Amino acid sequence: MRKRIDEKLKQHLIKLVVEEGKKQTEVSREMDVPLSTLRRWVSTYRKKAAAELDGEDYLTPTEQLKQQRVLEKEIQELKEENEILKKAMHIFSKNPQ
Repeated sequence: MRKRIDEKLKQHLIKLVVEEGKKQTEVSREMDVPLSTLRRWVSTYRKKAAAELDGEDYLTPTEQLKQQRVLEKEIQELKEENEILKKAMHIFSKNPQ
């Protein structure tokens, strides 16, 4: 069974590697965290930091999918509104009174 690591500990481990210069293998071994997991966290942290320096927002693939779904829903709603307006315009232009 996987053990759950809270966000505070995760940030501490990333800080040990990025800011204090400890080796990932050393931190992984000392804290009993899989090396691949620690590497993924550090990589994501560095990508986010680089994106922030460039003035961009870094989105994880999960966040990107969520944002895409929201945008697709918004597009669908706008298309429906547009169709309603087209029908209303057609009705009103037929019967000028």
